[in-house]
Amino acid sequence: MASRLSVRLRATLATTAIVAVALGVAAAVLAGVLTGSLARSASNEAVRRADATAKVLADSVTIFREPADSVTLTETSLLDPDVKIFAYPVSSASELSAWRSTATPEPRRRTPGTVRDFRSSTAPQPAEAGQWAPGDAFALATTPVDTADGVLVVQARASLEPTGDALRALWGLLLPGIPALLLLVAVLTWLAVGRALAPVSAIRTEMADITANDLHRRVPVPRSRDEIARLAETMNRTLDRLELAVSRHKRFVADAAHELRSPLAILRTRLELAPPGPLAAEALTDVERIQALTSDLLLLARLDAAEPACHEEVDLGQVTAEEAARSRPRPEIRVTLEVAADTVVLGSAGQLRRLVANLVDNAVRHANSTVTVRLASDGGEAVLDVCDDGPGIPAEHHEAVFDRFTRLDEARDRDAGGSGLGLAIARDIAVRHGGSLRIAEEDRGACLQARFPVI
Repeated sequence: MASRLSVRLRATLATTAIVAVALGVAAAVLAGVLTGSLARSASNEAVRRADATAKVLADSVTIFREPADSVTLTETSLLDPDVKIFAYPVSSASELSAWRSTATPEPRRRTPGTVRDFRSSTAPQPAEAGQWAPGDAFALATTPVDTADGVLVVQARASLEPTGDALRALWGLLLPGIPALLLLVAVLTWLAVGRALAPVSAIRTEMADITANDLHRRVPVPRSRDEIARLAETMNRTLDRLELAVSRHKRFVADAAHELRSPLAILRTRLELAPPGPLAAEALTDVERIQALTSDLLLLARLDAAEPACHEEVDLGQVTAEEAARSRPRPEIRVTLEVAADTVVLGSAGQLRRLVANLVDNAVRHANSTVTVRLASDGGEAVLDVCDDGPGIPAEHHEAVFDRFTRLDEARDRDAGGSGLGLAIARDIAVRHGGSLRIAEEDRGACLQARFPVI
């Protein structure tokens, strides 16, 4: 699945996922640290209140023993609303030390006496009724006060509500803020990666348009001196070497074919003037095939070099009729014509004549008895069909036959067969004229169909 996603999308998803994980961890750590800090602050405040009240009590409280094993608080000069005072009997110093300043939810209980809470009532109350129930809303601290007549336990509390309010405010900011920040990161990453990859799209588009006929074109090099710029420079240097190699190859083919024409013409003239005989006739046939191959190579070299063709109005019907009526090595094959009049195209008359000749020669070579040549207009296009009643072309070879030097029937006599360049030349000519050449479906034999835009 990942391979189907674009680099831009993969980079955006990866960046957003990494930032999401980082923000989640940071939010969790921040909430934990804030919770611990506020809880410690509340606990310290409770201890401070307890210690402050204990100091006041140590200086100003008098305890009187009463019958029935009870203790009564008779005087206090300062009481915080969040502080309670209890009287507990303590029998030893070790028990007293256990009551020193702590932050437990409530003090350890012994059998209490009675306590008088001056904040609410002067009537005696049981200690259990005056104590706070443990809970999460408060931090509790207890401190014992050692007096001459006994021990008082001071219990102070500090509210944890500010801690809860702070946490709720924090999550109120984080819950909408983190998704908004992730969206912003995704958008900025998408735009930044798109801007960084824009030169890649331009390079790809230019490379897709470069063919063997326009190797002089080069891909654009971005101004930034980064990896993409170096990639574009490397591709341009590769295109330089490719253009040089292809031009040398084309020049070699054209020069070789051109240099062969004169010796072959002289050899053919001598064979024609030689005394008649079987050997001279066979040699003359071979020379004619070599001359045809040389001519094909020269034409291919000109087509590959993208030489400008003559753009003139050509009566394709007349060209087709003339080439179809020309005599061929197999006179027993009948060529029938179905040519529409006034089919005019724009191009080179010589190249179009060569296209029709190659198609008809190929059909005559493979036909059993009849070749049909049809030319008609179809929706602004000239459609040329050249069909034969021969064995046909297998479906798996419909494209291979247009490759250069391709001959499917290897058992055919080389004298009767072609060089394998005729259909390749015909397709190149059709493409140069803005048309196409393919194999059409036919019930019997083979049918090659060429299409050209008409004027």
